[in-house]
Order: sequence, then C-alpha cells, then structure tokens
Amino acid sequence: MDSRYYHNPRCTKSRGALALLAEHGVEPEVVAYLDTPPNVKELRALVRMLGLPVRALLRTGEDEYKTLGLADPARSDEELLAAMHAHPILIERPVFVHGGRAVIGRPIENVLQLL
Repeated sequence: MDSRYYHNPRCTKSRGALALLAEHGVEPEVVAYLDTPPNVKELRALVRMLGLPVRALLRTGEDEYKTLGLADPARSDEELLAAMHAHPILIERPVFVHGGRAVIGRPIENVLQLL
C-alpha cells in the first residue's frame, strides 16, 4: 500500500515519527515539503484525508501566520490553502498518508493509527 510522509528534516518530531514508522517496517515516500511544497489541489486532498478543517493544517506560531493575517476568521479555505502552498513553513508537520487516510504526527505515535 502506498504511503507518503510530509517531512521537515529539521523538526525533531518529524524525524521521530519517521523513525517510529521505520521501526514498524514502513518506508513511505518522503516528501521534503519545504523544498517541494504541495500544490493547492494536493493540500485540499490532504485536508480531506485528515478529516479536519483546513485551519487544523496551519502552524499558527509561525511569523508568516501573523504577517499574512491568517488568524482572521474571514479568510476562506482557499486563501489558507494558497498561503500554505506559497509559504510551506505554515504546514503542520509531519503528515503521514497511508491507505487513503492521513494523520498529523503530533504526538508522533499518531502515525501508527494508520498501520
């Protein structure tokens, strides 16, 4: 079954969840999303697989979140998705996709839910 892992190698949690998957014999396709950001269509699909609102995929502590005014509840999902594509640092990490579903690996053990 195909698996994909949206990874930031500088993030301790992202590295930890990837190691946890390896311990369970899972070697997903690793996407360094800061270098190759998912497009809006891919982000929309991720949100659908997560079963969460678009805002749940946003990192609210990043400077870009404040600078772009993304806390404004009037911002549409499409605006938020476009901002995540343009500024991938805003994408929550890590995200593990497996079997047509996805989870955010915080805490890292969340990734095991899909196995």
